[in-house]
Amino acid sequence: MALRQPQFSKEEFARLGDEIYERDIYPQLQPGSAGKIVAVDISTGAWEIDDDEISACNRLEKRYPNAQIWIVRVGSRYVRRFGASRSQKRKTT
Repeated sequence: MALRQPQFSKEEFARLGDEIYERDIYPQLQPGSAGKIVAVDISTGAWEIDDDEISACNRLEKRYPNAQIWIVRVGSRYVRRFGASRSQKRKTT
């Protein structure tokens, strides 16, 4: 399998992904979409939505094998969080 080469710098990739999401995709999302993953091909503007990124990306790549995919979680600035969440209280001894 040949590796795809990035067509954009990291900064341009992120800018285009955010721009397409905000302008074209977010207005179309249903109220129950919060927390779902949106995979966007920044070259074509095509997108898929699912509960997990693998499913969304696989469907998008099936349609566009050379997709340059930007991933965003609906209603969040982050796709994933690492470490303890704020809701977890730190135990003291």
